[in-house]
This record gives sequence, C-alpha cells and structure tokens, in this order.
Amino acid sequence: MSLVVNIIKDNGQRRTEHFDRKKLYDSILAACLSVYTPDGQAETTADTVCDAVAVWLQKRPEVTSHDIRLVAAKYLKNHHPEAAYLYEQHHITI
Repeated sequence: MSLVVNIIKDNGQRRTEHFDRKKLYDSILAACLSVYTPDGQAETTADTVCDAVAVWLQKRPEVTSHDIRLVAAKYLKNHHPEAAYLYEQHHITI
C-alpha cells in the first residue's frame, strides 16, 4: 500500500512523499533483532506494527516523521517492550 501524506521532516522541511513502509519495517526489524528476537517473530512484529501505523496514517493529511516514530513505538511496546525501548532510544549513542 502506498500512502501519500505530507510529512514534515525533523529539520522542518515540508514535502509530500509516499509513506515508506519498507523504511519503517527495516527500522522496527533492526530494533527487534538487536534484542535477539528470533527472525520470524521479528518479521511478524515489524509487519504488525507497520500495519497499525498505516491505518493511523490514513486518517491524517499531515504528520511529522517524529509522529510516525512515536506511533510505531507505541504499537511496538504492545508486542515487544524491549525492542520498543531500543527503538525509542535510537538517537542516543553510547
């Protein structure tokens, strides 16, 4: 499914672009795999979270990339709290 929404990037730039499900899927999958989730479970979790975010996006004409990350983290917490924590802390470098 290709959604077109007005996405405001973190730097404040506005442009209309397609929702990139693969980009979201890959970031959620990476968070799950980073906490040693089995491949199949990680893939299922990433699909489920992406589906929920896509439904959420259908009702909104404009969102920020940060909004997408927050919503994804919220749904990820329901399925994998440890991966959600890592996903939320992506910007922190140790």
